[in-house]
Amino acid sequence: MSHSTSPFTGSASRTQEWRHLRLTYDDGVATVTLDRPAKLNALTFGAYADLRDLLTELSRERSVRALVLAGEGRGFCSGGDVDEIIGATLGLDTARLLDFNRMTGQVVRAIRECPFPVIAAVHGVAAGAGAVLALAADFRIADPTARFAFLFTRVGLSGGDMGAAYLLPRVVGLGHATRLLMLGDPVLAAEAERIGLISELTDEGAADVRATELARRLARGPALAYAQTKALLTAELDMPLAAAVELDAATQALLMHGEDYAEFHAAFTEKREPKWRGR
Repeated sequence: MSHSTSPFTGSASRTQEWRHLRLTYDDGVATVTLDRPAKLNALTFGAYADLRDLLTELSRERSVRALVLAGEGRGFCSGGDVDEIIGATLGLDTARLLDFNRMTGQVVRAIRECPFPVIAAVHGVAAGAGAVLALAADFRIADPTARFAFLFTRVGLSGGDMGAAYLLPRVVGLGHATRLLMLGDPVLAAEAERIGLISELTDEGAADVRATELARRLARGPALAYAQTKALLTAELDMPLAAAVELDAATQALLMHGEDYAEFHAAFTEKREPKWRGR
């Protein structure tokens, strides 16, 4: 992996070891694997904090061009650990509970705001917070064993957790989102594909491979164009048309000064594939 190309990373050195995640790099693609297979990759306080901090670190460095989020073992992620999170939260005061719930939301914001595409590779269960992590990704590649469940009301909490009530209606529509968040029923792969919750349904066992192929394709592409597309998709969810069109115009004017735009024209003229630099 290339070293930091951003001059804005500050004096803190890169984190050498993430204790609650498995992280690998390959030619601009980072793969983050939730690695507690015996617990169906249930999330702990440490896993949330590591995800939040890792995404922030990678966003500053600008050396990663696509990220795959995957789960080891029989499923993607079963959500918050019943003992280590639900049990523990019963003993916390309001200030601590607010800290915890803000932290989980910061993970979702980090997935939405990082300047590279995030691809969730889903097999087996994606439940509770695991379903929201997949929801926050830019792409959800899933195999036929995938099942999503937004379980928050099942434990007596609001279905609007970690931004789910904002994101889910925008992905599947208000009607489906209301049903999924209210009832907490599992959504199997075929239905998830039908309502638009998954981007691509693969053969069984192929979600990780397909997600990595997509990540490699994105990593080879025009990174700045992808970063701006993601930023505009997120920003324009809450914008009137006039503001959105103005933001589009300003963004295109910036990118038209970029090396990649000139490279496209040169490659087209010379009848060859463009060599994208992400600039």
